[in-house]
Amino acid sequence: MKSNTNFDGKSDTFARNIYGTTKGRIRLAVLSRDIDELLAGLPDRPLRILDAGGGFGPLSQPLAALGHQVVLCDLSGEMLALAREQVTEKGLLAQFEFIQAPIQSLSVEDLGQFDLILCHAVLEWVEEQARLLACLQTLLADGGHLSLMFYNRDGLLYHSLVMGHFDYVHADLVKKRRQKLTPGWPCRPEAVYRWLDELGFVITGRSGVRVIHDYMVEKRIKVEQADEVIAMELAHARQEPFMHLGRYIHVLAKKE
Repeated sequence: MKSNTNFDGKSDTFARNIYGTTKGRIRLAVLSRDIDELLAGLPDRPLRILDAGGGFGPLSQPLAALGHQVVLCDLSGEMLALAREQVTEKGLLAQFEFIQAPIQSLSVEDLGQFDLILCHAVLEWVEEQARLLACLQTLLADGGHLSLMFYNRDGLLYHSLVMGHFDYVHADLVKKRRQKLTPGWPCRPEAVYRWLDELGFVITGRSGVRVIHDYMVEKRIKVEQADEVIAMELAHARQEPFMHLGRYIHVLAKKE
């Protein structure tokens, strides 16, 4: 598998830039709502959860607190060390297993299958995206659920257009010098949906993430009225045309 990205050396920047801002709060709010609604419809029992490329586990830590068992896999030893520190402080260490490895190296023979797989903001860092989804499908039990969030190429294109970054558009959204936290392979939603269908998944839910925030002209509102911005994001995340203008798309899919 080509071009897995390791965030060692960038873990503090990643945690601060992604989760220490309004945009990070939006991500957590949308994902948490979608996953909470999914869990409410499942049998009330402990689940086996794989947090694939999960970093320090901002989504899987709350799930472990509910009594679920989590395997947290990431390439970054720094991210996993931060996760271990946080779950130890919360008394959740017994709920976790940590694996420093590429997702594609995980096997059913070693780990068994999972009831729920989280794979958030990973797909866009991998060149062979369909193959990664096939790996996740193998690790998921029949009737299990996949929570997949990916960087939306359509949202990136629209944002570039409204900002007047026409050179970037003409360059097919490829920068000569890529920013450290800008993924190399933004995903076309129709391609992701097709791959999921071919793998036997049925999409059960979709939400856009940052469908409003990234297009706001008044930047101060993002900070001064953050709660209102998040409320508006939640209100419009599942509505078209807003959903597919999100910087990310969150898909819930069931393995039939």
